[in-house]
Amino acid sequence: MNISRTFILRPVATSLMMAGVVLIGVVAFRQLPVSALPQVDYPTMQVQTFYPGASPEVVTSSITAPLEKQFGQVPGLTQMTSISSFGSSLITLQFSLDLSIDIAEQEVQAAINAAQNLLPTNLPVPPIYSKTNPADAPILTLALTSTTVPLPKIEELAETRMAQRISQLKGVGLVSISGGQRPAVRVRANPTALASYGLSLETLRTALTSANVNQAKGNFDGPDQAWTINDNDQLQAGAQYGPIIIAYRNGAPVRISDVATVVDGVENSKLAAWVNADRAIVLNIQRQPGTNIISVVDTVQALLPQIKASLPQGINVDVITDRTTTIRASVKDVEFELVLTIVLVVAVIFVFLRSAAATIIPGIAVPLSLIGTFAVMYLLGYSLDNLSLMALTISTGFVVDDAIVMIENISRYLEMGDTPLEAALKGSAEIGFTIVSLTVSLIAVLIPLLFMADIVGRLFREFAVTLAVTIIFSAFVSLTLTPMMAARILKHRPESEQGRLYRWSEWCFVKTIEAYGRMVRVVLRHQTAMLLVAAGTLGLTIYLYEVVPKGFFPVQDTGAILGISQAPETVSFSAMSHLQEGLVQVIREDPAVENLTSFIGADGVNTTMNSGRIQITLKPLEDREGVSAVDVIRRLGPRLKRVSGIELFLQPVQDLAVEDRISRTQYQYALDAPDKALLDLLAPRLVERMKQIPELRDVASDQQNNGLGIFVNIDRDTAGRLGITPQNVDDALYDSFGQRQVSTIYTQTNQFHVVLEVASRYQLDAAALQDLYVPTGAASQNLASTIALAG
Repeated sequence: MNISRTFILRPVATSLMMAGVVLIGVVAFRQLPVSALPQVDYPTMQVQTFYPGASPEVVTSSITAPLEKQFGQVPGLTQMTSISSFGSSLITLQFSLDLSIDIAEQEVQAAINAAQNLLPTNLPVPPIYSKTNPADAPILTLALTSTTVPLPKIEELAETRMAQRISQLKGVGLVSISGGQRPAVRVRANPTALASYGLSLETLRTALTSANVNQAKGNFDGPDQAWTINDNDQLQAGAQYGPIIIAYRNGAPVRISDVATVVDGVENSKLAAWVNADRAIVLNIQRQPGTNIISVVDTVQALLPQIKASLPQGINVDVITDRTTTIRASVKDVEFELVLTIVLVVAVIFVFLRSAAATIIPGIAVPLSLIGTFAVMYLLGYSLDNLSLMALTISTGFVVDDAIVMIENISRYLEMGDTPLEAALKGSAEIGFTIVSLTVSLIAVLIPLLFMADIVGRLFREFAVTLAVTIIFSAFVSLTLTPMMAARILKHRPESEQGRLYRWSEWCFVKTIEAYGRMVRVVLRHQTAMLLVAAGTLGLTIYLYEVVPKGFFPVQDTGAILGISQAPETVSFSAMSHLQEGLVQVIREDPAVENLTSFIGADGVNTTMNSGRIQITLKPLEDREGVSAVDVIRRLGPRLKRVSGIELFLQPVQDLAVEDRISRTQYQYALDAPDKALLDLLAPRLVERMKQIPELRDVASDQQNNGLGIFVNIDRDTAGRLGITPQNVDDALYDSFGQRQVSTIYTQTNQFHVVLEVASRYQLDAAALQDLYVPTGAASQNLASTIALAG
């Protein structure tokens, strides 16, 4: 049976079939997405819950624990981690690879709904979930700066005109705003003035809550006309809150302005962001797991001109970090290497075949096999990435073999005197089974890669499938187009017609074969020595395997570095801001740094007040004289140590992230124990022992148990005698020091909060408790008289 016979005898049909393959492959190539690596991300979601003023213990027991209980029942959940910090809870959920993230989203939403009745009733907003991995670096970072527009106004515009529109784009998982300058009305109470009127902070909070409402009012429906009822129940600006009457004393009204200062400020004054050395509002755009980075960035970039046109003049929108820059460059380099490989393969074929006509056949077969593979890649949902292009590059050495074997066998019959058609029919009939067997054997080598499990299997499956498809296409082309072209192109050249180049190259090949024969005879005469060399080579291979450094994936230079700063747990916000600026100044002095963004404050990503982030964008590799990201980190290390009182942990941003939390270091170990006290005791010991290992550096822990704290011990007997409940004490403390959101201002585009607190001079130390009063049955009672403090 001759598989190739029909294709040889019908050259027009064969040519049209191959033209169709080329057309489909070219169209598919233009539609293939571009990425750094195959899409191997675990379906991951994060759930954030904000509870301003709550301690980590309160957040753990009242928010994190109830949510974890519900999330633990979600099917397909493989890993759940949580971080409870001052004022926020962050839970990361990682699901199995075979679960769709859209299905996971539905399960998470149902779990949140089931936990609602267990969560605190005074949460500002319900838990917020997003389809994103917090460990993924932002694919795009935008900075909004202005010299004329205040930051709260920029924050409002960023939230209403940018973040919402970008979040709606396909593939965008989360748009987080760093800088925390969300507008708000801040009411700064004077507790001494309140006490002088016999009032408490709870009285002020109740007045604020009831004075600003936005409710339905109905309408009038007369016999001929109808009227909608509206009133001035909404107070939009801080100046409108001062005249509000909260009580009467001696027949005179007591207004808010008498006991507090009302200003238009920000919702959380303990957040800040910088671009280089300038204060800014920063938008970090993260993709959904499993989506293509470049397509998402291209979509966002296409929308940016419209967004910029909608912003007022004076606001600058700059792209600070674009993760796709290095990805595009990397893929472009691999594409160039692929084309160069094809050219070199065809050139080598010409050197050995010494016939332009004979070289044309494999010269067409090689790119045709690759082009056909593009169509299958598109159908399978693959992308043009470093691994798939590497598979295509490697395959150029495989796909040419089938064509050469076919050409050589046909050429043998030509030299025996057969016509080209007869030689093609005879040669293809003999070699067809050989090509099929070669194809099957090559694909068999890839079977272990095809059946690898977990993320490693996902990573290399695209490589293996792409290589296997190319090999199959090579066999198909070699059994169809190659013999058809050989029957019409190949001609037998008698020795008299052979040129000088042919005869010279033939002499070189003959001499090479003779030299090889002499070497083989030498080897055969010294068999014992050759066996010893083979054994030594095997032993050396095993030794080198043991000593060569090992890792999951090579460290990449993506042109970006992530820094996590950590100061002592007792640091204040103003001191942390000063220390962070010191780090930024040192980093900006490095010649390889193009720009950077810096953030401090507990915003859900940063989980503690003594921690910050610095995202560093490096100059293109050619502009930094070949200095890699790792070299930059090593160079910055000694300089950063000059900034006393704070540490900065740097590591290069990688395209492949398998963890689900932002880490200070490259490797992580998790300790767990049912006894928290035991964990608190042993974890610091482990960290200290690891710091003594010379091979390790930048050893750190996310355990934060050494901060200063004040424990309020309620004297329940005295409190009960005075009619004071623990609820009254908690309300007084929350009203004073928790940046409590007591009311909401509704606008056409957004919602803002009224924040209650005591004046800043009462927030410096525990002595301020002497000035706080709580309501009793008849009057206000000094809070300090009913509690005891423990440091």
